[in-house]
Amino acid sequence: MTRQSIIPPYKGSYNVQNDFDGNKSFNWNEIEKNFSWHQTGKVNMAYECIDRHVEEGSGEKTALYYIDENSEQTITYRELKEATDRWATVLKKNGVKKGDFLFVFLPKHPECHIAILAAIKLGAIVGPLFEAFMEEAIRDRISDCEGKFLITNEEYLQRVPLSDLPSLETIFLTDQHITAANAISIPEELAHTVVEDNIIEWVNLEDGLNIHYTSGSTGKPKGIIHAHRAMIQQYITGRWVLDLKEDDVYWCTAHPGWVTGCVYGIFAPLLNRATIVLHGGRFNADSWYETIEKAGVTVWYSAPTAFRMLMAEGVETLKRYDVSSLRHILSVGEPLNPEVIYWGVEHLTLRIHDTWWMTETGAQLIVNLPTEPIKPGSMGKPFPTIETAILDDEGNNLPVGEVGHLAIKGPWPAIMKEVWKNKEKYASYFPFDTGWYLSGDLALKDEDGYIFFQGRSDDMINSSGERIGPFEVESKLIEHPAVAEAGVIGKPDFVRGEIVKAFIVLKKGYASSPELLANIRLFVRNRLAAHVAPREIEVIEELPKTKISGKILRRELKAREIDKLKVVEV
Repeated sequence: MTRQSIIPPYKGSYNVQNDFDGNKSFNWNEIEKNFSWHQTGKVNMAYECIDRHVEEGSGEKTALYYIDENSEQTITYRELKEATDRWATVLKKNGVKKGDFLFVFLPKHPECHIAILAAIKLGAIVGPLFEAFMEEAIRDRISDCEGKFLITNEEYLQRVPLSDLPSLETIFLTDQHITAANAISIPEELAHTVVEDNIIEWVNLEDGLNIHYTSGSTGKPKGIIHAHRAMIQQYITGRWVLDLKEDDVYWCTAHPGWVTGCVYGIFAPLLNRATIVLHGGRFNADSWYETIEKAGVTVWYSAPTAFRMLMAEGVETLKRYDVSSLRHILSVGEPLNPEVIYWGVEHLTLRIHDTWWMTETGAQLIVNLPTEPIKPGSMGKPFPTIETAILDDEGNNLPVGEVGHLAIKGPWPAIMKEVWKNKEKYASYFPFDTGWYLSGDLALKDEDGYIFFQGRSDDMINSSGERIGPFEVESKLIEHPAVAEAGVIGKPDFVRGEIVKAFIVLKKGYASSPELLANIRLFVRNRLAAHVAPREIEVIEELPKTKISGKILRRELKAREIDKLKVVEV
């Protein structure tokens, strides 16, 4: 097909177009009128996601549609209300209350969504954990905020280092029959639970909603807490960017342990009264296409890595399935390369709309609205009312076409409430005292206001849409008895965007071998998570460092790697 520099919008009826009615200005106060609390003063995200829809007559509409290799399950909004009320009653009876930190460590399954929403009904601050997390990652997150409660299952409990988590008061398990000591079986409790009247705990818009941990280039992952006010922006971006309508069948492929899977996998679609599809298995092109066909998915939100993997499977796999139900596709997590957009237009007959946001921002900020042209390679333009700028190192605005720091003028409704017990880290996002939030991304803006990602201003790694802090991986590497020093970078990779590559210096008495390197990689995988384990490990004599402080020069390691790739390409 002809490669276009601009792909125009398709004809259709889109929410953003209908809502604006030709008026390109709006304010957040207008959006607040869509919530029941605007009239009642009673605030709770879970109520807006579930209960209000039942009270307004949509109780029999499907809220969740779960599908895996062996089973299917549908849950209506009424059934979701009843389930979350019952779970909330069990949690409250066992001590969960407003402001408590409660972690959910479960696979992609309706029980994961029910657990998260039930805890929110009680005003607890929920910390969803990615299902592939291992011992160290779990310990770091729960211990940091001294989490009191954990909902998991017996299988996953084996990865929870209970002896290192004295703050955990109660463990709830989703298994019917349990063997773990001092744990509570939720199914057993539910069997003789009568729902407490008025189970919902009403909160303030500024009260804590959830906590997600995000890695940095130094130190342990930081706890980003969001407030219930985030629902304002999550609702309207779901309506205008995802273009969700009440008859949509919507599939966000992310696990709730990642912020996308929570915000746009649970909150935004439920706030917009859509049907959520949950796919219980790992990535497989056939099962993904089959899910779209079987569930009749209309709106699909995934990541560039997934789309590139589908591309690699070839068009013949796609042709075996009917995906004509799709009407809108979006991407998030990493830059969306133009080739993926062209593939979507050619083989799915749909544009793929890139979106940009971060754990800290709480909702989408830079987007490709369905009513706007797409410039392949661009992140899009700022969401209405969001002001962006490209700044130099001193905080001055740069002209069109120049690369600088991507900044967003704060505040906005979904911006993080705080970084848990780290005011210094929170302040670091606003270095110029002018209200500009610095994202850590380098970008440029063209004459039409489209923003193009150019790289990171720090050493963060973006692999398959997941942000990985090199410090965490380096710290774990040097715990291996053979490793003296380690430097970790993101190596460019076509499918994953970047892969984790480690450069290590071995201790005396150790010699490099394929077996040793495999053992080192497994050491990291088993203690952190599979997605952070180095896919490549290179043994070197000495790491490049600064002369004064001895800090590892990761950028020099990355420059060397990029130079190698250039030689290969030539």
